[in-house]
Amino acid sequence: MGIRPAKTICRAALAAALLLGAAAPAAVSAEGIYARDYAEDRAEIEDLMARYLFAIDYFDWDAYVATFAEDGELEFARGTSKGRDAIRKTVASFSENIGKFYHTEDGKPALLRHVILQSSIRVEGERAWARSLWVEMANDGPGDTMKMGTYGIYEDELKRVDGHWLFAKRRVLNEFLPNRQSGPKNPVREMDEAAEAYLGGK
Repeated sequence: MGIRPAKTICRAALAAALLLGAAAPAAVSAEGIYARDYAEDRAEIEDLMARYLFAIDYFDWDAYVATFAEDGELEFARGTSKGRDAIRKTVASFSENIGKFYHTEDGKPALLRHVILQSSIRVEGERAWARSLWVEMANDGPGDTMKMGTYGIYEDELKRVDGHWLFAKRRVLNEFLPNRQSGPKNPVREMDEAAEAYLGGK
């Protein structure tokens, strides 16, 4: 058997990819098959995640609560809040408490900057699930330099509301705290299990 020309191989691969795309489900599966509109959904969800982080770092609580659905839920180390009003009350004191934990050499409250390092996102129709690794930095190092402080995992369930993705539930795991670790299991597997459980219950 002769060696097939590279162009022929590329055309065959492209044809196979197009056929797979046409037969793909409406979401990304555990096997990594993506729907044609997955990129658009993922881009909007990643933008939502970024807006959430900018809102935290600049204490913009209007923008913060706007990332949640009206009945959205936030769970973190201090408890669980459900609904935008309750979430706002929970986070409103955050800016006031920064100086107690992070401060510059002259005693001023430090600047905090949150970063998402990587995210796995699964979309199923009007629902989506995500797992993200986050870190937090502050300028409380020697000479007010930035240093990495806390870190953890975001466990998210999202829903599409009036054509836009919002957090239905965000669970913040602060893995540097006791009983807030993600555990030994791959978070992406847990995400897929949560999605499958939801789909099985429909």
